Amino acid sequence: MKLIVGLGNPGKQYERTRHNAGFRVLDLLGTRIDAEFGRQKFKGLYGQGVLPTGCSGPVAGDGKLLLVKPQTYMNLSGETVVSFAGFYKIGIADLLIVVDDVALPLGLLRLRRSGSAGGHNGLKDVQARLGSQAYARLRLGVGGREAGDVGRPDDLAGHVLGRFSAPEEKLLDAALKRAADACLTWAGFGIEQAMNVYNVQGDT
Repeated sequence: MKLIVGLGNPGKQYERTRHNAGFRVLDLLGTRIDAEFGRQKFKGLYGQGVLPTGCSGPVAGDGKLLLVKPQTYMNLSGETVVSFAGFYKIGIADLLIVVDDVALPLGLLRLRRSGSAGGHNGLKDVQARLGSQAYARLRLGVGGREAGDVGRPDDLAGHVLGRFSAPEEKLLDAALKRAADACLTWAGFGIEQAMNVYNVQGDT
């Protein structure tokens, strides 16, 4: 079994905000593998499904996927991640975290096999509770700092908690589909192939 976790904030006031891009990827992925988020434990909504036939590659294992959306709020996401991983005995090599990224242009994907949190508070908590940076992560660009402008913290908070414009939503729709595809490729064929296909510049 592999564990895919999308980070975001619970509650209607945060629905479809930039910071909830991880939730939206998981929602789409859930429809792809027929996994409904109708159950809750360890402070997370979760669903289970299996890899589609065409995605069952050499690292697919039993083909089972566990999808989780933590309901702890972003900064405490790690609590839910480690609880699910521990309960289902899922190793760090079989964990993928999906998050928004203000450092990437809107819609751009970036997969990495490991690395720092890059200033993302959700990833900071995940890494602190796992005690490791050696887990795969998929970042979905939501814009804001892609030109290298660090901005003020209050500006950035307003940006990630804001919603996409109508033109941005059109661009995001295609990106969400690619992100779901990237998750399935990771689960079936591994991080290297997923990076080769979905990282525009192929960096690791």
